Amino acid sequence: MTNLEAARAAPDTSAGRRAWFGLAVLLLPVLLVSMDMSVLFLALPTLTDDLDPTAAQQLWILDIYGFLIAGLLITMGNLGDRIGRRTILLAGATVFGIASALAAFAPSAAVLIAARALMGIGGATLLPSSLALISNLFPDQRQRSTAIGVWTAFFAGGSAVGPIIGGVLLHHFWWGSVFLINVPVLLVLLVLAPLLLPEHRAAALGPLDLPSVALSIGGILPAVYAVKHIAEYGIDIEALGSALVGTAALILFVRRQRRLAEPLLDLALFARARFSVAIGSSTAAMMSLAGLSYLSSIWLQSVTGRDPLQAAVLGIPMAVTVFIFSVNGSAVGRALGVRWAFVVALVLAALGNLLVLGIGADGGVGWYLAGSAIAGIGYGIVFTLVSEVAVASVPPERAGSAVGISETSFELGNALGLALLGSLAALVFRSGGEFAPTLGETIQHYRADSGLLAAARESFVTGAHVSLAAGAGVLLLMGVIAFAVGSGGRSAGSTTSDR
Repeated sequence: MTNLEAARAAPDTSAGRRAWFGLAVLLLPVLLVSMDMSVLFLALPTLTDDLDPTAAQQLWILDIYGFLIAGLLITMGNLGDRIGRRTILLAGATVFGIASALAAFAPSAAVLIAARALMGIGGATLLPSSLALISNLFPDQRQRSTAIGVWTAFFAGGSAVGPIIGGVLLHHFWWGSVFLINVPVLLVLLVLAPLLLPEHRAAALGPLDLPSVALSIGGILPAVYAVKHIAEYGIDIEALGSALVGTAALILFVRRQRRLAEPLLDLALFARARFSVAIGSSTAAMMSLAGLSYLSSIWLQSVTGRDPLQAAVLGIPMAVTVFIFSVNGSAVGRALGVRWAFVVALVLAALGNLLVLGIGADGGVGWYLAGSAIAGIGYGIVFTLVSEVAVASVPPERAGSAVGISETSFELGNALGLALLGSLAALVFRSGGEFAPTLGETIQHYRADSGLLAAARESFVTGAHVSLAAGAGVLLLMGVIAFAVGSGGRSAGSTTSDR
C-alpha cells in the first residue's frame, strides 16, 4: 500500500466546525472562573468603603473562593468522569450563577464571603470538566494541543484581564457589577452546551470513594488556612491546631490512595518527572502571579492615586503577553523541548517580577509595564504546558481526575500567593509605623494626616518589594528544579520532546 493509499484508508480524526463551536462554549466558564480570581483586586478599595470589612474579612473575601476550588477540584474532576462531564459542567454553571447574583447584592462582608464560597464550589466543577471535554471534542492530537492552548489562554488571560474588565465596570457601575456580569454569560452556556457538547462518562470506573473525598477536603483547607494564619499572625495555638489537622488528614489521604484500586488521586502520576515539574511550575507561577496582581492593583490605586479604570488599562500589556504566549505555548514546547520550555518560562516570569521592583511611592509605572509584560510571557508558556501535560498523562477515561490535579495546583498557587505574599507584604507594611491594618484603611481613617499617609505609602511599597522578590525567588528555585529533574522520558501522548 502506498503512502497516499494509507492516508486515504486512515480514519479522519480531525475535528469539525461543531467541535470548534463547542470549544467556544467551553471557554465561557473558564474565562469567568479565572476572572473571578483577580477581579476583586480592583474592586476591593470600593468594596471596603461600602461594606467596611475588617482586615481578616478582606483576606477571606479574596481567599475563600480559591481555597474551596483548590479543595474540591480533584473531587469534582473524578465526579465528572463518573456521572458525566457535561452534566457536572451544567450543574456547576447553575451554582456559580446563583452565587454570583448573591455576591453582587451582598449587604454585608459576611454574606459576600458566603457567596464567594458558593462560587468556589461551582467553579470547582467548571474547570476540570471543561478541559476534560476537549479530549472528547478533539481526537486529533495536534488539534487537541491547539485547543488546549486556546483554553489555557482564556484561563490565564482571564486572570490577567479580570482587573481590566473590573476597572471598566467599576468606572460606570457599583462593585457588585463585577459579579453580576457572570449571570448572562452562564445563561448562554446553559442554553448552548446541551446542543454542542458531547456527554462523556467512564463506565469502567467504580463509585467515588467518599472517605477519600472527605480526607482531601479535610486536609487541604486546614493546611492552607494554617499557612495563611501563620503568615498574618505568627505561630499560635490556632495555627498549630489547623496545621496538625490538615497534615494528619493529608497523610491518611495519601495512605488510602496507595491502597485503592481506583484512587481519587493517582500518585503514580508524580513518578513521571515531567508531570511533577509541571505541577510544581504551575503552583509557583500562580503563586507569584497572584502576588503581583494583588499588590500592583493596590499600588496603582492607593499609592499612585489612579482610579480603577486607569489602573486596569495599565494591566493590558501583561494580559496581552499572557494570552499570546498561552496560545503559542505548545509551539514553544515543541521548539525547545518541555524541559527547557519550563526553565525559560520560569526564568522570564522571575525576571519580570524583579523588574517590577522598580516601582516606588512616587513613580515607576514604566518598570511595572515592562516587568509585568515580560512576566506574562513566562506565565503564558507555563500554563499551556501544564494543561497539555495533564491531559496527555492519562487515558481519556481518567482525564477529569488528571486535570483536577493540574487545576488544583493553579488554585492552590493562587490561594498561597494571596495568603503568603499578600500577608508578607502586610507584615512589612505594619512594621513601618502606627498604621491601620491595611493601606486602604489607613487612607480612609487618616485622610487629613499627609505625613502619615506618605509614610504609609512608602511602607507599602517596601512590603511589595519584599513580596515580589520572594515570588521571584520561588520561580527561580522551581526553574532550577525543572532543569535538574525535568529531563524524564516522554509522557504518553505528548507531542513535544525533552532536551
